[in-house]
Amino acid sequence: MTTWLPRGLVFAAGMVLLRLVQGTLINTYPTKAGLISVALVVLFAVAALVWALLDGVADARANPDPDRRRDLAMRWLLAGLFAGVLSGLAVWAISLFYRNVYAEGIVPELSVFAAFTTLLVFLPATLAVAVGRWLVDRTRPPQERRRVTDGVESDVFDAVRDD
Repeated sequence: MTTWLPRGLVFAAGMVLLRLVQGTLINTYPTKAGLISVALVVLFAVAALVWALLDGVADARANPDPDRRRDLAMRWLLAGLFAGVLSGLAVWAISLFYRNVYAEGIVPELSVFAAFTTLLVFLPATLAVAVGRWLVDRTRPPQERRRVTDGVESDVFDAVRDD
């Protein structure tokens, strides 16, 4: 199983649940529609932020060299795309039977809504990965980069150092 698939499935299920709760709450409290929508979107973004922060910290601890770390941006982009398309399809199918869910046709759900969900997962996640890596790197002592040429170990900056 690829690493983006579990994230995509969790966030797709989360977005479907969010849309169901949003529709029910807005129908119950129509004057609070804006507040309900913003609060639910912020909760969803915080979930992506926390999971990606843990990813960034784990990746930085596993790979001290920044050049050898995983491409977590692509992992979270694929997870967001998958979550957007899958949740858009699921919400559209639910809206055929449950009218309280605010869903347009299949095309807007698979394009506009999927893009919104992708950004809602991807942007907080990339920020959180960077912060997670920074939190680990700031406590790590700086390591000298050295190279071995013909059996002699030298600093990579020997050629430009003014002795």
